[in-house]
Amino acid sequence: MALFDAHLHIIDPRFDHPGNAGYRPDPFTVDDYRERSRDLGVTGGAVVAGSYSGAGQDHLVAALRELGPSFVGVAQLPPDTSDSHLRDLHAAGVRGLRINLYRGTVDDFDSLVQLGRRAAELLNWPTELYVDSRELRALAPRIAPLPRVGIDHLGLSQEGLSALLALVGSGARVKATGFGRGDLDVPAALRAVADKNPAALMAGTDLPCTRAPRPFDPADLELVAQSLTPAQAEAAFAANARDFYGLPASGRR
Repeated sequence: MALFDAHLHIIDPRFDHPGNAGYRPDPFTVDDYRERSRDLGVTGGAVVAGSYSGAGQDHLVAALRELGPSFVGVAQLPPDTSDSHLRDLHAAGVRGLRINLYRGTVDDFDSLVQLGRRAAELLNWPTELYVDSRELRALAPRIAPLPRVGIDHLGLSQEGLSALLALVGSGARVKATGFGRGDLDVPAALRAVADKNPAALMAGTDLPCTRAPRPFDPADLELVAQSLTPAQAEAAFAANARDFYGLPASGRR
């Protein structure tokens, strides 16, 4: 089955990665990604900026240039990012904003929500949240101004699954990635999200799985296929993410 890899990172040593809480990842280049994903049927994907890369997005733009037009970027940006810079990033292939609450890199969440709202109005970007789903119930009123939202790594937490499902019922998408990062019953969570909204799940590798207790294994994708109906799995492997990022069915931006 063809895969639009909804969540991956490129860590290019040609660019500065200032780190997060003392953590600096090992390099993981475009060539490394191609080698690791060679047998997965990848037709495109979303390159996501990590907390360790700071606010500069040159590394993301370079990765998109090298990977080609079937890949999009998800940027990590400060709240005062100008409209002109958003347009420049869009022209380079960026198609979303990421807010990383889980790694403690956010000083003013509400200002970043306003940036996400501005990027949505200007360029139709969604906003992705890396967050423990136990926080979602309290955050829901603050997230509400965002027209389109995605949650990383199944929301991480079994305890927060009901809050995640409530958000899915309101239209949020969920990345079926990072299965080793949380304490979920992964097959049950996958089924619950897909049953709530068949368009919600977006499968990916999370390569190179920085700081993950258990890294990605190709069996994770098999688990997605086995946990869902054939129609749900087919949508999760490609169509849902392409729709989320505003791509045509071919996956080219």
